[in-house]
Amino acid sequence: MRRISIAVAASTAMVSLAAGCGVLEAGGETAEATPTKGNDITVGLLLPETENTRYDKFDYPIIKNKVASLTNGQGRVDYANAGADADKQAEQLQKMIDDKVDVLLLDAVDAHAIASGVKKAKEAGIPVIAYDRLAEGPIDAYISFDNELVGEVQGRSLLEALGGDVDPAAKIVMMNGSVTDPNAAQFKEGALSELEGKVTIAQSFDTKDWKPENAKSNMTRAIASIGEDNIAGVYSANDGMAGGIIEALEAAGVTKLPPITGQDAELAAVQRILSGEQYMSVYKSYPQEAETAAEMAVARIQGRDIQFDALTRDKVDSPTDKDVPAQLVSVVALTKLNIKTTVIEDGIYKVSDICTAKYEDECEAIGLK
Repeated sequence: MRRISIAVAASTAMVSLAAGCGVLEAGGETAEATPTKGNDITVGLLLPETENTRYDKFDYPIIKNKVASLTNGQGRVDYANAGADADKQAEQLQKMIDDKVDVLLLDAVDAHAIASGVKKAKEAGIPVIAYDRLAEGPIDAYISFDNELVGEVQGRSLLEALGGDVDPAAKIVMMNGSVTDPNAAQFKEGALSELEGKVTIAQSFDTKDWKPENAKSNMTRAIASIGEDNIAGVYSANDGMAGGIIEALEAAGVTKLPPITGQDAELAAVQRILSGEQYMSVYKSYPQEAETAAEMAVARIQGRDIQFDALTRDKVDSPTDKDVPAQLVSVVALTKLNIKTTVIEDGIYKVSDICTAKYEDECEAIGLK
């Protein structure tokens, strides 16, 4: 994918917020862009897995509610989750083609394998918007976070946790995501741009299906190879895997955990950050991404070209297509210091969700109440 600058990502985030405040409903069709559909539309939503709790808890309900609000309650979302099974997702996509949904939001399990399904949808006259992961094939647009920036933020945070003057001999384990997910490669690339030459990457794994149990198994192997006392830090590409990594370290008898990164700001990860088991996560505004995806889908199928173009001012390249219209949303490192101003302020969690009895002391220590 073409590298997009942080400044551009930030500017497109402002476009998204503006659209969320009513630009989409303001009309503005050009003479050449007569709406092809009214409010009675069906958006097909294909999400990739359930190991990460965000998809069922945030993405689907946010998209469903936004589609309804943009269509005076007449639009609906047809939702399917593939459970990390690429073949199952291909079947789900084909069913949505057969059911003649109006537009597809696709978060691919396997970005390469789904390309033929994307082509079939296009041949059936159904626009396809790649959501969160850049699918191959003739997609109409792409909405995601700045994935290389995610990796950079993780890498920088890990170096900060290790102290200002890091020993280049310090041994790091890299727990990357699934090779079938193009985002994982971008996270890794971003992280390596920060870590290479500054620490020693003693072991690196591509974790099948992003599963915590696979990360735990990989980490167990790394501990056996490096030694539990010789691991200075762990780059974990997401929070679910960070949980498995911690289990492996504790099973090996490690009492003082090395700094461990994450991504997605899962509730369990936020609590681990409070307790000091996990150093950081990457907070991504799911409401912004999901609402913008819904706006893009409705604008595309209703022929609102001005709004659609305003929401897709970036360009990215996939392995099959160049200059795909896109929006890349910026991200922030989540640590103890900014829990209140990120996941709580944005309404992702309430204080009571985070500060259960087990974490009362930690919450009180940072003034979270």
